[in-house]
Amino acid sequence: MEQKTIHILDVTNRDGVQTSRIGLAKLQKTMINMYLDDMGVFQSEAGFPTTNHETNYLRGNLELVDVGAIKRLRIAGWLRAIKADIDLAREMVPELEFINISISTSPQMISGKWSGKMTFDNVVELMREACQRARETGFEYVGVNAEDASRTTMEDLVKFTRAAKECGAARVRYCDTLGFDDPFTIYDRLKILAEECGMDLELHCHNDLGMAVACSVAGARGAIDGGVDAYINTTVNGVGERAGNADLLGCLLALRYSSGMEGRYRVDPAIDMKKIWRLAKYAAYAFGIPIPVNQVGVGGNAFAHESGIHADGALKDRRNYELYDCEELGRGEPEIIETGRMITTGSYGGIKGFRNVYDRIQIEFQSDEEARDILDLVRLANVTTQQPLTEDELLFIAHYPDQAREILALTLYQEPEVKKKRTKVTRKVGFPWDKANNVKEG
Repeated sequence: MEQKTIHILDVTNRDGVQTSRIGLAKLQKTMINMYLDDMGVFQSEAGFPTTNHETNYLRGNLELVDVGAIKRLRIAGWLRAIKADIDLAREMVPELEFINISISTSPQMISGKWSGKMTFDNVVELMREACQRARETGFEYVGVNAEDASRTTMEDLVKFTRAAKECGAARVRYCDTLGFDDPFTIYDRLKILAEECGMDLELHCHNDLGMAVACSVAGARGAIDGGVDAYINTTVNGVGERAGNADLLGCLLALRYSSGMEGRYRVDPAIDMKKIWRLAKYAAYAFGIPIPVNQVGVGGNAFAHESGIHADGALKDRRNYELYDCEELGRGEPEIIETGRMITTGSYGGIKGFRNVYDRIQIEFQSDEEARDILDLVRLANVTTQQPLTEDELLFIAHYPDQAREILALTLYQEPEVKKKRTKVTRKVGFPWDKANNVKEG
């Protein structure tokens, strides 16, 4: 019998960016997807295909899949579970193949949102109609989200999940929308749901009570023990609504090293933990949210020892006070910080400074015309991010100017397009910043 697997489905570019008072430019969202792909993450919930300012970005990222720049990561969209959203998404981003549709299932939300005009049976029917429409209109994968699942009765959850399975959904997402569950309840509920329905399950946990990582890991364990694959929703550095979501690195480390998980459960073997340091640093820079000194794995004190007993023990054998090594997370190399003259390029940069910056990162242009074309894109990118572009961002624009141009184009209204036939490129395209170990400003 094939061993069941725990996969990572990151929602930084959907749940993370809809957090109050923070956000990402479209180039920054794209870079998050590139880093996630390089790390081997299974899927990114990349955005909202019915939102006008998201459509060019989503199309551009799907083109990056086509040209082989994004090799493994699935680019997915989030929709309300209503037929009108399904139809509009198909029109606005016709190349999109993966979607999750969402609807509230708890008595609190059914009553609180619809003021007595809806029942749970109405919710199931709306979900069923939306799921069927998505399948009819050609979406390759449809996931169904039960919002506020943790405050929904098990009887209703089983009914909802079975209905989703019957109408062709691939997975059901168990949303602990308010962080209401604890690791014990969520384990039991996911195990029952898996056994009763025989359907792969997702865990979407919030951190309102400080247990998002613990609940995600425990819920995934319950799903696996119930006989199905589990998909943990994460965000980079735990960024998310209110107190945040389950932290990507925290979940991976718990799955790999906690006493109840180590060696007992199969985690997606494509994950490369050495790539998390660069991703975490970039996300902190792009969001403008510094990594806390005590952040798991990537915080400044995660591998720091000072007290006499601890320092002595760590020097004798690092396993005395460290469960894992900093090198496993891509840490440990010295960082070079410029303290003298610096030439940068941005929204008002000229061609000479621009050429100097790209010379430093070993990018040569074939002509002045090509250089000026990239300079225009760099200027526009700087306008949208309102931050100095990182070395990786500069490299991305130089390597994928056509996709960058589409991603950077914002408009209030997108004319629906006819669905294009996608020709996937199987050739391997080198990750353009393999030699860049640090997030540096250009």
